Amino acid sequence: MSGRSTAPDDDFDPLTALGALVGKTPDRAGGTMNLLLSHMLDTAAVAEVIWDRYLARRTRHVIDEIAGGTGRGRSLFTWLCGIHDCGKATPAFQRRLPTEAGAVRAAGLRWHEPTAKRFEWHHGRAGAHLLQRLLTEAQWPDEHIAWVWPLVAGHHGFFPVAGSLKPPSRARGQAEGDERWAMVQQALVRRLTDELGLGTLTEITPALVPTRATQLQLSGLLVMADWIASGERHFPGLADLTSVSCDHARERAARAWTELGLRGGWGDISEPTPDTFDKRFDSEPRPLQALALDTAGRMESPGLLIVEGPTGEGKTWAALMAAEMLAARFGTDGVFVGMPTWSTNDPMFREVRRWVSRIDPSLAPQVALLHGKKTFNKDWSALLSEPPRARLTAFGECGEAGEAPDHSSFSQVPADWFFGYARGLLCPFVVGPLDQLLFATIRTKFVMLRMAGLLGKVVVLDEIHATDVYTSQFLLEGLRWFGQAGVPVVLLSATLPQPQRQALADAYLAGSLGREEYTADGLRHPAGYPSITAVWNAEDGTGPQSVAPHCSSRREDIPVIVELMPEAFPRPEADLAEHRAARTVADAAVADRLAEALAHGGCALVIRNSVDRAQTLYTTLREQFGDQVMLLHEQLPIGSRADRTADCLRRLTPRPKATPRDRLVVVATQVAEQAFDVDVDLLITDVAPIDLLLQRIGRLHRGDGLSRPDGLLDPRVIVTGWAEGEAAPGQEGVRSPLDRGAPLFLARSESLYGRYPLLRAFALVCGAATDQRGWNLPGDIPALVTAAYSGNDDLPVSWHDVARTSRWQWEAEQRQRAAEATRYVLTRRGDKEGATLAGLHFVAVPPIGGDKGLAAFIRDRDHTSEAVLLTTTDSGYRTLSGIDLPEDGAVEGEALVDDILATTVELPTTCGPLASESLTAPPGWKDHPRLKYSRALLIRGDGTADVSGRRLRYDRRLGLVDVGPLE
Repeated sequence: MSGRSTAPDDDFDPLTALGALVGKTPDRAGGTMNLLLSHMLDTAAVAEVIWDRYLARRTRHVIDEIAGGTGRGRSLFTWLCGIHDCGKATPAFQRRLPTEAGAVRAAGLRWHEPTAKRFEWHHGRAGAHLLQRLLTEAQWPDEHIAWVWPLVAGHHGFFPVAGSLKPPSRARGQAEGDERWAMVQQALVRRLTDELGLGTLTEITPALVPTRATQLQLSGLLVMADWIASGERHFPGLADLTSVSCDHARERAARAWTELGLRGGWGDISEPTPDTFDKRFDSEPRPLQALALDTAGRMESPGLLIVEGPTGEGKTWAALMAAEMLAARFGTDGVFVGMPTWSTNDPMFREVRRWVSRIDPSLAPQVALLHGKKTFNKDWSALLSEPPRARLTAFGECGEAGEAPDHSSFSQVPADWFFGYARGLLCPFVVGPLDQLLFATIRTKFVMLRMAGLLGKVVVLDEIHATDVYTSQFLLEGLRWFGQAGVPVVLLSATLPQPQRQALADAYLAGSLGREEYTADGLRHPAGYPSITAVWNAEDGTGPQSVAPHCSSRREDIPVIVELMPEAFPRPEADLAEHRAARTVADAAVADRLAEALAHGGCALVIRNSVDRAQTLYTTLREQFGDQVMLLHEQLPIGSRADRTADCLRRLTPRPKATPRDRLVVVATQVAEQAFDVDVDLLITDVAPIDLLLQRIGRLHRGDGLSRPDGLLDPRVIVTGWAEGEAAPGQEGVRSPLDRGAPLFLARSESLYGRYPLLRAFALVCGAATDQRGWNLPGDIPALVTAAYSGNDDLPVSWHDVARTSRWQWEAEQRQRAAEATRYVLTRRGDKEGATLAGLHFVAVPPIGGDKGLAAFIRDRDHTSEAVLLTTTDSGYRTLSGIDLPEDGAVEGEALVDDILATTVELPTTCGPLASESLTAPPGWKDHPRLKYSRALLIRGDGTADVSGRRLRYDRRLGLVDVGPLE
């Protein structure tokens, strides 16, 4: 618009025109059109409430500094939120509303309809373009205009590049409007600023350019304010300009906030004292827990705190107390606790809720369980006061026709509004899968909402060693943003290889220092175990700091006996019958070993690296042990899996008992590897990388004072899932695998972990087994992990050729997988020192399928397809529980929806990661808020179904079984 005349027009009154400009059409404003000025003031008033009742102390402090001093941040934040829709004051937007466009024309505003109709100009981009002119006229410095306009341009989910803001040149000014439109645009911004009592645009010029992380947080909070102010129940339309005022908007905003049940976290809390731990958990702190709290108290600014300790050491409580200390010191207002998988979130939800309630009982209802399968958590379900229901008209969100975000169900805990699309992390206290955090690091729509929910919290992530090289790229991206935003982060792990610990610290410090790349050469690594590593960037300008104290374990080292159990693998060219015969022999060997070990009772855990191995072994063991065998794996329906997991945890929780426990054998896959708080007398496991193998061993003899049967008094792990290598000529009688050719591993194990890490781990296993020295755990853990990941070629000479080739292949694959992940992370390579959000979404990731679709971007090997199980009838469909659905599959009632979703099951990996795309769903699910992304696997009368060229069979005990390829 620059260069256009804005001289007074005697026939035109811009203030009158303000009374015609539409902000929300009647269908989005309760039946009455809402004026543009009204919606902008509503949004600004909501922003005031967000500032007063929601924002963390640290966030307010940062915005105050940006605005130029204490008290100024509130005004700048409110204005930024209010100005978001100024781009609607253009012909490009107003002409799209035929009914209201006549009143706009009658007020004296003009455009050439045939020309304007031909060219689209989104009001977000239009608003950014207008602001560039208006703020330049107000003498704002270029660097401040540069970071403000993307907030307006991106408030519908994507941040465009600067070159895309201008109106289409072929529209010949009909998208932007003439001088009358310029006068109205200026009057609109001036009226908004006056109503808020902020003086002139020049007076609210910021003092500092915020970091890009703070800009992203501001953007998310702006969207939050806009969506709340778009709820028609609390913000019905106002079509009369005389009824529009800031005071009225403030009344609406305060009422809406209260009625929606929204609130922030704990506000300002006091630093924990020596007796606080006992108040939170009814026990004295263990050494690692005390060390974590003390180290958190020594950190001079927000940073990264890594807690490493064996299973059963109390890392969870250590992390929560450290989070409380960090929140008190640095002014954060809640926590996000991330777990590896959805199933491990359920017990953590109980822990976090209890901890939060002991800080302040009124906060317990503010703890959210944020995963799509939370319905099957009995603790969560018991808290619901009424069935969940969608409330779009009450909650609102800003969208133009055809671009409204997707919705999932809403819940009463803690507030319904937080459970809309991309809003869950905005809840004050969140327990959820790590994926929820990783979604905030993908270049996808409304990423600013997800990130805004994290940047005012302490972030706690458990089982961090479980992230592979692909997923780690998203985690490192998140740590970079957290470092730049000053978010305290607590990471938990059984133990970390030094390179992984270094990479985590480097990423956080790179963000804190605003660097594309950074290596903390002086990073201190622990010299003992358990340990804490803390890093931070000192705010006094002295640069990165680190400490790495360690302490004694709560338990003395205990010797763990390591045994080897080889299998006979068929030749590569062997047919299916030979493979099945070999599996039968292997399963029988495990059954015989368990029968011997459990002759006098006891509890055993068998971990297989694939579902099919777990299923066939379970079938064999049932013939010998009957109902004393339990099966856990990914291909069970989630309802059944949740029930079995809860039963297993109940029966095997490590608490002292006066008499031996009932005999029980749990056959599981990797679901028993993470956050599986059980105690068993014996472990049999397929070989795995050493850190994961040690994690599995952590289930052995975990509790103190348990009565164990004879023969099981000492912890023992039996490693299987491997076959002996070829013996050299003349060495056929050699029994140690270390003296033979390189061992063979299961194909599934190699595809999951790579052959080289398995060789490194197996060499350590053989060393412990062949000389019968075993391992002293947990004391040996750091040395074992270091040995496995040191990169030294110290494997047996007879393995060298195979090891060298497998190492080259593995390292090449690691580089390739890391590079593949960087295609999707929020900031592209070379852009990590960018000053603003402009173009952040260049080559954005398309939003597909809600969270299920996003999971495909953060997982490559681990990503699997899901489907719900239905059977077909002559008249429609039937659930597994026997409830008939009509021909179109329409579902009424939340209990029935829960019943259907309880049958959600992962499809076998042999079907491929895109298998569910070949499936359909009943037509009645298309618009259902909870079922529209679900696909149905239709089970025939014989229990079978076909997908992706495979025949599957559903069995109540076994779950989904892959029968084999279709003939």
